[in-house]
Amino acid sequence: MTSLDTHKETEDSGPSGYAAARLRLLTEKARSGPPRRTALARLTDDWLTGLFEAAGPPRGVALVAVGGYGRGELSPRSDLDLLLLHDGSADAGTVAALADRLWYPVWDLGLALDHSVRTTAEARRTAGEDLKVQLGLLDARPVAGDLGLVAALRTAVLADWRNQATRRLPELDALCRERAERSGELQYLLEPDLKEARGGLRDAQALRAVAASWLADAPREGLDDARRRLLDARDALHLATGRATDRLALQEQDAVAAELGLLDADTLLREVYEAARTVSYASDVTWREVNRVIKARTARPKLRALLGRSGGAKAAVARTPLAEGVVEMDGEVVLALSARPERDSVLPLRAAAAAAQAGLPLSLHAVRRLAASAKPLPVPWPAEAREELVTLLGAGEPTVPVWEALEAEGLVTRLLPDWERVRCRPQRNPVHTWTVDRHLVETAVRAASLTRRVHRPDLLLVAALLHDIGKGWPGDHSVAGETIARDVATRIGFDRADTAVIATVVRHHLLLVETATRRDLDDPATVRTVAEAVGTLGALELLHALTEADALATGPAAWSSWRASLVADLVKRVAGVLSGDELPDPEAAAPSAQQERLGIEALRTGEPVLALRTEPVEATEEPEPVGVELLVALPERPGVLPAVAGVLALHRLTVRTAELRAVALPRELGEGPVLILDWRVAAEYGSLPEAHRLRADLVRALDGSLDVPARLAERDAAYPRRRGVTAPPPRVTVAEAGSRLATVLEVRAQDAPGLLHRIGRALEGAEVRLRSAHVSTLGANAVDTLYVTRPDGSLLAPEEAAGLAKALEDALR
Repeated sequence: MTSLDTHKETEDSGPSGYAAARLRLLTEKARSGPPRRTALARLTDDWLTGLFEAAGPPRGVALVAVGGYGRGELSPRSDLDLLLLHDGSADAGTVAALADRLWYPVWDLGLALDHSVRTTAEARRTAGEDLKVQLGLLDARPVAGDLGLVAALRTAVLADWRNQATRRLPELDALCRERAERSGELQYLLEPDLKEARGGLRDAQALRAVAASWLADAPREGLDDARRRLLDARDALHLATGRATDRLALQEQDAVAAELGLLDADTLLREVYEAARTVSYASDVTWREVNRVIKARTARPKLRALLGRSGGAKAAVARTPLAEGVVEMDGEVVLALSARPERDSVLPLRAAAAAAQAGLPLSLHAVRRLAASAKPLPVPWPAEAREELVTLLGAGEPTVPVWEALEAEGLVTRLLPDWERVRCRPQRNPVHTWTVDRHLVETAVRAASLTRRVHRPDLLLVAALLHDIGKGWPGDHSVAGETIARDVATRIGFDRADTAVIATVVRHHLLLVETATRRDLDDPATVRTVAEAVGTLGALELLHALTEADALATGPAAWSSWRASLVADLVKRVAGVLSGDELPDPEAAAPSAQQERLGIEALRTGEPVLALRTEPVEATEEPEPVGVELLVALPERPGVLPAVAGVLALHRLTVRTAELRAVALPRELGEGPVLILDWRVAAEYGSLPEAHRLRADLVRALDGSLDVPARLAERDAAYPRRRGVTAPPPRVTVAEAGSRLATVLEVRAQDAPGLLHRIGRALEGAEVRLRSAHVSTLGANAVDTLYVTRPDGSLLAPEEAAGLAKALEDALR
C-alpha cells in the first residue's frame, strides 16, 4: 500500500481505516525490521495529518512527532509521543479544541499517547528544566501544520543543547548510570529490559544526544546495526506478547526467536547480548571522551590565567612510559610514538597488561591500531606473551574493562580462537550472574585475590580463565573443557607438566564443591575418590582456590561460609591421603560424650531428647549460613526421619546435613539400641527456635497428635511460585560412589518446604534405613544425596537400588 493509498483510506474510513491498515502492516511477514517501523510511522503520519486537516487548524500551529516516533521508529506497541506546537497567536480555546480532536481518536483506538501543547518558548523552557523532554525534542519531526514553526523549534533546541552541553551532558551521564544501577546490564541478564538496561535502547539514544552536542562522538562501527537488532527484538516481543513491554521474559523468548526467524532462544539472547555489548562499549568510550573534553574546557581558563594573556608556548601533553611501546597520556593508555605493532607480536598483550596494572582504560585508537596492524603471535607463544597474559589476568577488577576493549575489536578471539564459542553465550541457570565469557573473566578476577595461597599463581589464573571453556561444546563441559584447556595451554607456551596440571584442574573444577556438599566426608571412599582424581598436592591447592573463585564469580547463591567450611574439610582430608596418612574407620568411631549422655536420657525417659547449640550465630547476609548442630536421641522406632524433618520444616529450619546412627550403649548404661541424629540446621530467617519447643512438637509428631503432612501441605500451598514457569520433574539416580558403607542415591528436585520430610516418608515406606543425607540448594533447585542401607546395615542390591530410586521419584512428583 502506498502512502497516498493509505492517506485516502484513512480519510475515507477514519480511525477504523487506520486500524485496519495498521493491522495489515503488522501481520505482513514479508515486511519487518526498519522497513516496517518506517512504514508504520508514515501510516500514522498520514492518519494524524488527516485528523489535523479535518479539524481546520488555525495559522501558526503544527503537530510534531518527538522521541522514537520522531525518529520514525514505531514498534507495534510503541507510545505516540506528540507535541501540538503553536506560536501563541491563536485563541487558547481554539488550540485546546484542536488538541481534543487529535488526542481522543488516538485514545479511542487504545493507543498509548504521550502528549503536550506548548508554544516554542514553553517547549524550550520545559526542555531546559527536564532533560528527558529535551532529549525527546532533539528528534522532533513535523507531521502536519506550520513547517517553519517546527524548523525554528528544532534550531533553537539544538542550539540550546550545544550551548549547555558542558552542563547537561554530565546530567545525562548520571541519568544513564542511575538507570544501569536500577535495571542491570543488558548483555548479562536472563530476562533483560531491552530499553532501560545498560547497553539498551535508552543508551543508544543517549549516544545520539552526545553526538548532537558536537562535544564528542561515539564509535560508529557496528552501532547502527546494534540499535537495529535491539529494535527488531522489541518489535518481535510486542508482536509475540501483544503488549507494550520491553522486558524479554523467559517464557516469551522462544516465541520472539521464532518471530525473528532465529534457531532458538539461546540464539536470540546471544544476538541481543552482542548488540548490547556494542552499545555498552561505545558508551564507555564516549562518556570517557565527554568527561575528558569537559575537564579540558574547565582547566583551560585556569591555564591561560597562569600563563598570562600574552600567551606562550602551547603546553605539551605529558606521556608517561608504562611498558615498552606503551605510555599513559591524558588518563588513557596509548601506544608510544615509537611503537611498531606490525613488528611486535606481543604488543597487544603488553599494552593490555600495562593498562590493567595501571588501572587505566585502553584508548580506542590504540586498540583499533593493534587490531588492524599487530603482528600475529607465533605458536607456541613466546614466554613474554604468556607472562603478559598472566599479568593481565592477575590485575584484579581493572582487568574487566581492558578485556572488554580487546573483545570489542576482536583481539581476544584472535589470541584465543576457542573463545568464540563462549562469547556472549547465555547461562540459563538463574544462579549465574554472567554470560559464560564474562563469568570466565570474573573468575580470573576473583582468583587474582587468591594467588598468595598457591605456589603457582600463573596456573591458577589461566585455569580460572579456561575452566568453563567447554560450555561452547555439546556434552559435559568439564570433559570438553579438559581437551580445550590442554590445547590452549600448549598454544600459549606451557610445558607438558604444567599443561597437564591445567587440564586436570579444568576437568575437575566442580569436584570439590559437589563432593563436599553432596557426599559423606566420613566415608573413606569419598576422600579416596577425590584424591585419585586430583593426583597431587599442587593440583589440590589450585583446585581449592579455583573452587572458591568460581563460586564467587557465579553469584551470591553459589558460595557461603557453610560451603567454604565443607570444602576446606574435604581438602584437609584429601591432603592427608595424598601425604600418605591413613583414614579413620567411621564404623569404629565411638559416640561422643554428649551423644552418650543424650542416649542414656532417651532410654531412661523413653522419649526424644534434644540438644541445640544456642550460642548466637554471627550476623550474615549469606544465603546459606553455617547453621548450628542439632542432636536428637530417642529409642529406635519407625517414623523418626520424617517426623524430625517435618518438625524442622514447620519451624522454618533448613537442613544442611543429617546423620542417623543406631548406637548400642553399654549394658550398664541402659537397655536396647538408641537412635542418634546429628544434624546441621540453619534458620531460614529470624532466630533459632527454643529446643523445648522443637522437642514438644517432635513428641506430638511421633505420637500422631501433630499432623505434619497436613501442616506442610498448607505451607506448600502458600509457597510462592513463579507464574508461567513449570518446574521440571524430580529425578532420582543411583550414584556410583564406590561406598562400602551405604548405597548412594542423588535426588534432584524443586526446593520446597518439607522436601526432606517427603523423602523420609518414602524411605520409611520402602523399609530402608537412612545413614546420612547431604543437602545442597542452588536457587530453586535442591540436590539431596542419601546414604541408605537395608535395616540390617547392608548395601542394597543394584535392582533394589533402582527400584528405590523409581519409588522416590514417584513419591516426589
